[in-house]
Amino acid sequence: MPDSFKGSASASEAATAMARGVRQVFAEAEVLQLPFADGGEGTLDALLAAWGRTAESVEVFDAIGRPVTARYGRSSDGRIGVIEAAQANGLPQVADQPLQPLRADSWGVGLIARELLADPHCEEILLCIGGSATTDGGTGLLGALGVRFLDEEAQPVRPGGEGLARIAAIDTAELDPRARAVRWRIAVDVENPLTGPRGAAAVFGPQKGATAEQVQLLDTGLENLAGSLATLGELDPQQLQTAPGFGAAGGMPVSLSVLLGAEILPGAQMVAEAVGLEAALAQADLVLTGEGSLDTQSLDGKVVHAVRRYAPASAAVVVIAGAVQLSPAQCRAAGLAGAFSIAAGPAGLDELLCRAPELIEDAAAQVCGLLQHSVGS
Repeated sequence: MPDSFKGSASASEAATAMARGVRQVFAEAEVLQLPFADGGEGTLDALLAAWGRTAESVEVFDAIGRPVTARYGRSSDGRIGVIEAAQANGLPQVADQPLQPLRADSWGVGLIARELLADPHCEEILLCIGGSATTDGGTGLLGALGVRFLDEEAQPVRPGGEGLARIAAIDTAELDPRARAVRWRIAVDVENPLTGPRGAAAVFGPQKGATAEQVQLLDTGLENLAGSLATLGELDPQQLQTAPGFGAAGGMPVSLSVLLGAEILPGAQMVAEAVGLEAALAQADLVLTGEGSLDTQSLDGKVVHAVRRYAPASAAVVVIAGAVQLSPAQCRAAGLAGAFSIAAGPAGLDELLCRAPELIEDAAAQVCGLLQHSVGS
């Protein structure tokens, strides 16, 4: 049950390599491959692999309005739709142009949602929002679903973060009724609030190309958006500005929470529930997980944390990682049986990246060799 080893192996490739390593030692073992993710990059592929599904695609727009093909997915029964927002509003999509933090918007993400909402069998949308180029508070996404954000003269404000400060009213009369009928869950991997020194603009705006002056404009705009949303929902605007996680992906959760009743939760928990992780692990004797680097962040809401949480107490949970930055004592305190690096000897990063699947397989075989010796079989 590994996460991806970024730059070298997808979660699915890592899981397959681990399975090969297990079978080198335990040829008759029942091996379950369950690629995992924490709501960020790779979550769509991890869920589709768990469900035995392939991705679908739709023509939408990137964060600066250019046509782009976006991938999305559905569960095996069609009830759950999965969106990786970065397929439409991601930074990599616009890396070929100077970044436009005030203009960039999430309209394309809303077009993916429209595709799912057109299916009457869809009952739930899982929205993974990491890696965005936008700071528009989710207004673009909702605009694609029919919501109108208006200025004092009842005219639509400009798309993107630059229009947020001019919002005086929010018109939901044309909101797609299906958008309110389905359940929305948003995967976040940060706890930043919407505004302030730890808010969406201040912390993530510079990564999206915002200058100090633009950060202030975006922060002021998000504050105004919170006020308009609070008026619409008879809420406390201060709570909307300070709620943990509302600053993720340029403030996207705040609008979806108020207007669509979206639930905000840690990405790893969302994926765990979607794939039925607890039931899948119930009979496990050994659980192999891993990622590119095992460090203290791995134990706080990430993949390793979720695997450890859902694995039965009788199972040994072992981490295989590109780099292990935790001490044996820290691993034991975290409930891990052990952690092993795929770097068996001196090697450059390029070599490790190129040989990652092979090295993951070797490490898994080593772990199973120890287990075989310890049980005397």
